Amino acid sequence: MVLDRDANADVRDLPGVAVRWADCRFPFWNCVTLTEPGVDADLLARRFAEAADVMRAKEKAGFLWVFEDLAEGADLDELASRAGLEYAFSGTGMAGDLLPIPEPSHPELTFERVTTDDQLLAYADINSRAYGFEIEAGRDGIGGSALWKSGVHAYLGLRDGVPVTCAGAVETAGRLFVVLVATEPGWERRGYGETVTRKALYEAWRATGITRATLHATAAGAPVYPRIGFEANSPLRFYALKS
Repeated sequence: MVLDRDANADVRDLPGVAVRWADCRFPFWNCVTLTEPGVDADLLARRFAEAADVMRAKEKAGFLWVFEDLAEGADLDELASRAGLEYAFSGTGMAGDLLPIPEPSHPELTFERVTTDDQLLAYADINSRAYGFEIEAGRDGIGGSALWKSGVHAYLGLRDGVPVTCAGAVETAGRLFVVLVATEPGWERRGYGETVTRKALYEAWRATGITRATLHATAAGAPVYPRIGFEANSPLRFYALKS
């Protein structure tokens, strides 16, 4: 996704730190993550500092992703604070051998696959509003992308002809990765997000035959995915540079 946004994005695998940074206005495309399991406290503190240094060198804001399983017993918030970072939000890695699933439907929704620039902008705008970003952030992240109009099985859920929810699934490393699920504020808790996620997975499975799927869920979205068949496997913490 980062290289789709910018072929010259910063994509590096440093010792203990992976960088995937498009330096765009969409923060989810600006990522650093720690990669070493079971390191001691001193090395972990150094990795936090190195990750923060990468982030400070960038123009646009992004996140350090920390998979808690790699640092069991560590006080992650304290290490982050010492490196000049602050807790932003939490999430959960999930996976499941859950496909095929029945073709989904919802009495209030119709579905459209994203194939046009206008549909892609609608998808971007739903994400921006749902995650509290400025409207141009999502557009800067995926607007104009050929991948999102062909390689990603990206779907809009429409209520009375108006897009209100969206989800995508893309083939990667022999599995389907669910990406950028969002519902317009004010239309949550109606089953829209779950149904459009099922739609994206169903169509991606029909096209690829892949039966395993993975995703990174926010705390708000995490209760939805077990109903589809996902199981939590790794808690996540996201950190941003201190203001």
